[in-house]
Amino acid sequence: MKLFQKRAVAVIASLVFGFAMASHADDGTDTLYKTKCQACHGADGTGNTPAGKKLGAKSFHAPEVAKMSDDELFDITKKGKDKMPAYDKKLTDAQIKDLVKYIRSLK
Repeated sequence: MKLFQKRAVAVIASLVFGFAMASHADDGTDTLYKTKCQACHGADGTGNTPAGKKLGAKSFHAPEVAKMSDDELFDITKKGKDKMPAYDKKLTDAQIKDLVKYIRSLK
């Protein structure tokens, strides 16, 4: 019985550690993207959503967006452009920088 208990404790500890690491790995940018960007730009960044289609949201994979610098994407997010709203009063500069990194990672 003791061997079973030791194995059970080891399995539980592994699960708890794994969940803790997964939570730590998500610095909140995924959640921030989901709440601020996903409705228009979609989970994959293509803009293929009803709101994205209606507003003409750019796909992050489009050549003209992919060639933009991080600074350009930062400025567009902060100040807005065309139908893209400004987020300077809603997000910190650090959050916007994290979002730019995040959208670069979308595949």
